[in-house]
Amino acid sequence: MHNHVSPESPTPLPRPSLPRALPKVQRFDALRSNTTKVQSGKAGRSVTKEMGHTSSGNEVPLKYSSGKAFPLGVSQVDDGLNFAIFSQHASSVTLCLKLPDRGTQDDVDIVEFALDRQKNKTGDIWHVSVEGLPAFGVLYGYRINGPQGWQQGHRFDDSVILLDPYAKLVSGRKHFAVEREKPSQLFGTYDFDSSPFDWGDNYRLPNLPETDLVVYEMNVRAFTADESSGLGPAIRGSYLGVIDKIPHLLELGVNAVELLPVFEFDELELKRFPNPRDHMVNTWGYSTINFFAPMSRYASAGGGPVAASKELKQMVKAFHNAGIEVILDVVYNHTNEADDANPYVTSFRGIDNKVYYMLDFNNNAQLLNFSGCGNTLNCNHPFVKELVLDSLRHWVKEYHIDGFRFDLASVLCRGPDGSPLDAPPLIKDIAKDSVLSRCKIIAEPWDCGGLYLVGRFPNWDRWAEWNGKYRDDIRRFIKGDPGMKGVFATRVSGSADLYQVNNRKPYHSVNFIIAHDGFTLCDLVSYNSKHNDANGEGGRDGCNDNYSWNCGIEGETSDLNVLSLRSRQMKNFHVALMISQVYITDHSYLLRVAEYNLRVTLYTIGIHDHNSGGDIYLAFNAHEYFVDAVIPPPPQHKSWSRVVDTNLESPKDIVPEGVPFTGSGYRIAPYSSILLKAKP
Repeated sequence: MHNHVSPESPTPLPRPSLPRALPKVQRFDALRSNTTKVQSGKAGRSVTKEMGHTSSGNEVPLKYSSGKAFPLGVSQVDDGLNFAIFSQHASSVTLCLKLPDRGTQDDVDIVEFALDRQKNKTGDIWHVSVEGLPAFGVLYGYRINGPQGWQQGHRFDDSVILLDPYAKLVSGRKHFAVEREKPSQLFGTYDFDSSPFDWGDNYRLPNLPETDLVVYEMNVRAFTADESSGLGPAIRGSYLGVIDKIPHLLELGVNAVELLPVFEFDELELKRFPNPRDHMVNTWGYSTINFFAPMSRYASAGGGPVAASKELKQMVKAFHNAGIEVILDVVYNHTNEADDANPYVTSFRGIDNKVYYMLDFNNNAQLLNFSGCGNTLNCNHPFVKELVLDSLRHWVKEYHIDGFRFDLASVLCRGPDGSPLDAPPLIKDIAKDSVLSRCKIIAEPWDCGGLYLVGRFPNWDRWAEWNGKYRDDIRRFIKGDPGMKGVFATRVSGSADLYQVNNRKPYHSVNFIIAHDGFTLCDLVSYNSKHNDANGEGGRDGCNDNYSWNCGIEGETSDLNVLSLRSRQMKNFHVALMISQVYITDHSYLLRVAEYNLRVTLYTIGIHDHNSGGDIYLAFNAHEYFVDAVIPPPPQHKSWSRVVDTNLESPKDIVPEGVPFTGSGYRIAPYSSILLKAKP
């Protein structure tokens, strides 16, 4: 289960002294109008209704016509803008428009138009075309009603203005975690006025081979939000703020970033009602509101959704110009709309709950919860599957995204009743899609319902996986668990036991030791058990099997021996991860030698790559005492240089150019590792 929140303090601003006034609404029935006229078109005669609610200036009155079913969302048509939304079970749909800076009769804030089932509906798509709307700045949503049978899976409520699932931009609060803006209504919006984004004449996609990826997982806002970033207040925590730190990432050797969710989410969702976590801010974003719109509050200076879209593209362009790919961590397993006990109705639930979510019809049609977050998206329903595919294509075509890491991807392998599927349609379609063919597709191959698919995720030889077994086995070996030498060898050499199937390759294993979930690297060597006291969940969140070791003292300490050991262990983890980037192919071989003393104390690896002529010797001492390792002679006409000894203090511990080494033995300190490289 994800730890989706952080104890970040929201910006303390005073609340308004008066309650927020309800917007004034002007409603029009589809069968009533002040003026009608007949228009001819390719589809035959259509009746356009002109609503006489404007009052001054040269404003064009809004005119409504039947519209068309596709594309979904908002699109430009010859005579205006077309709005189309799917709802299989709705009995009525009303389009709600909020016009920018427009004087209307009786100071109307929202204009509503009820769609006609006969004229504004094709199959399960409701649609209408509106003439006279500005090409920029209009906010829109829908009121939708339908059957009230809870046991049949319906949750319709037309008192709520709902967000269009296909909205490409979402308008809400302007600033991140500003409580004064908390009641803000979410609307879809659009921008058909701006020029297309200029990617540049010399712009190229990096198109890096999967074998070469060094991925840096990061949260856009948290990366630069603190004043220690050295950035001005207006761009801290923004897409533009990240651009300033690209030189730092290049210095680290990173060639791909994996961004925690950048789809629109509500960071103040935990403050909707009193609860043990209502002091928290959702800073990670694993609570999707809309699958097409970039997080608007990552725009600089509270710039809003249009600015967020442009600045995200600027960030991607800057990464690509630096040779760094951009992978998005995407959450298609659930939404922000929570559970049936405390629902947060913003979109899908009110549009067609029975279609969008997995339901337990043996239990009063309650929402099934394989995500650990209250609901589970019904991803293999034909329409929901197309929604996910359309979303992914949008991010690739509009934002030039290079790949996706699918959060709790085992959910995407379940049918409508939650049963696991051998060949999930969505997973197959993602693997076979032509637009997505250039993208990295990476599964987190488990979910909160126990569907653990590491090494056997349905893949069509395309899907890579977060290798959870690699994480666990490397942790156990480095902390000195007995009997781990064989599995350690398997993990650092490509996990052939998991991925040497059909045409799968070692690079289909995405190796990692820590990530956003669970312990940080420092936690991993400082705690034997969880201490998540600040988040209000009483230690119930996260996994209990972390294979951590506190190195002798639980938590913070000033003991220099313990601190030194923790430092060595963190470096050992890093060395293990970096050597795992070496893959067994037809031009290299891997020699593994294990040495024993009551249990495994030393693990050595020799690597020779025929292409580069490189030779490497590595040794890990996972015991509490020194071990004298016998060093083999270097290849002919070469000599050994020490590149890594994690027992040494910085900067002597890691010397990229190497320090000349002679001799036939090396005394390896407890819980440390060495790396020697043969050089001419």
